[in-house]
Amino acid sequence: MTGSNDTHMKREIGQIPQVVADLLGAGRPAIREAAQALGVAKPRLVATIARGSSDHAASYFKYGCELVARLPVASIGPSVASIYGVDLKLQQAGAIAISQSGKSPDIVSMLQSARRSGACAIAITNDAGSPLAESANNVIDILAGTEQSVAATKTFVTSVVAGLAVVAHLAQDESLLAALDNLPDALEKALACDWSPLITALDGHNSLYVLGRGPGAAIASEAALKFKETSGLHAEAYSTAEVLHGPAAIVHKGFPVLALCAQDKARDSILQTCAKLSDQGGKVFVTDPEPGAGTPLPVARTAHGLTDPIALVVSFYGFIEALARHRGFNPDTPPHLRKVTATV
Repeated sequence: MTGSNDTHMKREIGQIPQVVADLLGAGRPAIREAAQALGVAKPRLVATIARGSSDHAASYFKYGCELVARLPVASIGPSVASIYGVDLKLQQAGAIAISQSGKSPDIVSMLQSARRSGACAIAITNDAGSPLAESANNVIDILAGTEQSVAATKTFVTSVVAGLAVVAHLAQDESLLAALDNLPDALEKALACDWSPLITALDGHNSLYVLGRGPGAAIASEAALKFKETSGLHAEAYSTAEVLHGPAAIVHKGFPVLALCAQDKARDSILQTCAKLSDQGGKVFVTDPEPGAGTPLPVARTAHGLTDPIALVVSFYGFIEALARHRGFNPDTPPHLRKVTATV
C-alpha cells in the first residue's frame, strides 16, 4: 500500500506488477511481431545497444537469448557509430536497442547504423514516438507510463520482461511463456518481501559487493547502480565466479555482501562462493531460504530460473528505496543526475 507522502520511486515500484501485466497483455502483439521478424531474419548473432539500467536489461536479454534460443549476444559500444562513424558488418544479425526515453543520440545513431548494415533492428522503449522507435524495423512499447523518479524501476523491469518475452516467442518455449504469464502475481508477492535487516547491517559502511550469476549477474549490476544512484554507497557487481579472481581479497570482517540467488543451475556455485566469503568474515546476505552460510533474505519464487531474478529485483527496489531514505537521501532526485541522459 502506498500513501500520499510516498516518494515517486515507491509509488512506481508498487505499479510494477500491473505494468508488467499490461505489457504482456496489450503489448503482446508487438512482442510477437518482433520475435517473428527475428525468426524470418535467421540471425547468426544478436547485438544489443544500451546504457545504464537499459544496458543491464540488455545483459539480462543476453542470458535469456543464449540459454533459450541458443543465439550468441554481444553488446556494442554506441560510440562506434556516434563518435567514430563506423558502420559494423551486421548482415545476418539482429540488433536490439533498449532506452526508456528513446532519445539518447548515441543509442539512436548505433541502431540506425545497424539497420543500414542490414540488421533486423528492434527498439524497446517507453516512448513509441521517440527517435529510437523511428529508427527501428520493429518497436516494442513497454507501456510503463510516466516514470517521475530519476531512478528507473518499472521501466527497467518492463524492458527486461519485453526482451525475455521476445526470446520466449522466438524459441516457442512454452514453459518460459507460462512463467511470464504468471509473473505479475509473483511480483505482487515480491513487493511484500522484507529486506529491512540489510538496511541496518549497512550502517557505518560505504561500500559493498553485489553478486549474482547468469541472469542474476545482470540484476547484480542493476542493484549496484541503484546503491550508488540513490543511497551514496559504492557498490561493485560481480559474478560469483569472477569475484574469486581477485576482488574477494578485500572481503574481511564485517564487509557487506549481497548475493542474488535464483532457483536455477547456478544456485550451488553461488552458495559455495557465499560460504567462502562468509568464512573470510564477510557479512553476507543471500536471497535464498537455505543459504547454508550468511543471512537469508525472503524471496518470491516464480517457478522458472529465468524469471526468478525479475522477482528479486522488485524486492530489491523496495529495499533500496527505504535504504535511501534511511541514509537521508531523496531517491527521486539523486545528486547530479537527470531523468533523460543524452550522450553523444
